Amino acid sequence: MRKRPELLSPAGNFEKMKAAILYGADAVYLAGPAFGMRAAADNFSVEELSEAVAYAHARGVRVYVTVNTMPREHQYAALEEYFYELKKIRPDALIVGSIGVLSLAKRILPETQLHISTQASAVSAEDCLAWYALGAKRVVLSRELSLSEIKAIRAAIPEDLELEAFIHGSMCVSYSGRCLLSNHIIGRDANCGMCAQPCRWNYSLYGEIREEKRPDLIIPLEEHNGETFIMASRDTCMIEHIPALMESGIDSFKIEGRMKSAYYTAVVTNTYKIAMESYLGGDYVYDPAWMEELCSVSHREYATGYYFSNSFTDANTASDNGYLKEKAYLAVVLSYDEASGRAILSQRNKLESGQRVAYLTPGKVAVPFVIEDLKNEAGEEILSAPHPYMTFSAKLPFAVKPGDIIRGM
Repeated sequence: MRKRPELLSPAGNFEKMKAAILYGADAVYLAGPAFGMRAAADNFSVEELSEAVAYAHARGVRVYVTVNTMPREHQYAALEEYFYELKKIRPDALIVGSIGVLSLAKRILPETQLHISTQASAVSAEDCLAWYALGAKRVVLSRELSLSEIKAIRAAIPEDLELEAFIHGSMCVSYSGRCLLSNHIIGRDANCGMCAQPCRWNYSLYGEIREEKRPDLIIPLEEHNGETFIMASRDTCMIEHIPALMESGIDSFKIEGRMKSAYYTAVVTNTYKIAMESYLGGDYVYDPAWMEELCSVSHREYATGYYFSNSFTDANTASDNGYLKEKAYLAVVLSYDEASGRAILSQRNKLESGQRVAYLTPGKVAVPFVIEDLKNEAGEEILSAPHPYMTFSAKLPFAVKPGDIIRGM
């Protein structure tokens, strides 16, 4: 039996967490009201964290709480209070990036696993062993590692020390996410979770870009649709390399995207789950439909990051800073009546009778069809459902389940 890595999905809020769990996540990572590296995400209140952990555990899914900012001295009193709240909630692990945070967590939550954040920049077996000696159960490896380096680390550390790596989502042009650009430009500290992502802004440059003492060193500028990009990175996408990932010794495959939509979470989780199960079943054949699914979500140009190179090559630099927009998330199934073949749907975007759409269910790629016979709650025929979260029904050509998604084509 081949080893089954964990599939770890982002949960920016409760809706996204439910989507991750329904579509195959083995674990989710999320943040409380503070001390997480995505301060702009919806995140969870302390009360919601308690509900989220209970919801996930009832479905056999693990919950990891991110506490991976770099707190200053004046923040530790609030952090200590927060840890006592988490002690009651009992998440499966804390993701920490600071040795001080780790020390405090060990004292207050000795029963909770500690995972070392990618912010800690672990790039060697010695790094991992040092964290292991301090009580870490898992190390989230630096994004700057190749697969061959990951394999070497795996061979040199204890079997019970787990390795986690990002396999899909946004990359950062800074080292392991440690960036000062946002703080420098507008005073928002990226290392405290408030990154404004200035590396993805559009800039105007005047004159040549040359280094004073190296006149032959010229930064290449290429204009695309009237814009020029020198910092923006592509998104990581490893769907075409599942066998290499599965054989690398990585214990947890991590999907980036707590600030993305519930649709993004569902589609990306579902696609990697399908590919992983195909490999584990022993009859793996790459399906181009998997990439088509991942191209249906909001993303920048895809690349494989550092997995097959030890440098941030031109292949990882975006030629277009804009996002490729995702297919419209049209509706989610609330219930289905087999006798009538009608589904009750909750609206997410405008949907019209006769529209060609696609149907997504856990464990399968999307299936196209034409949606017809829309009726409002009063049972009256309607041509469209224009209002977000409006409830209506539709007769569908196949059986569906609660949580299934209807999307645009």
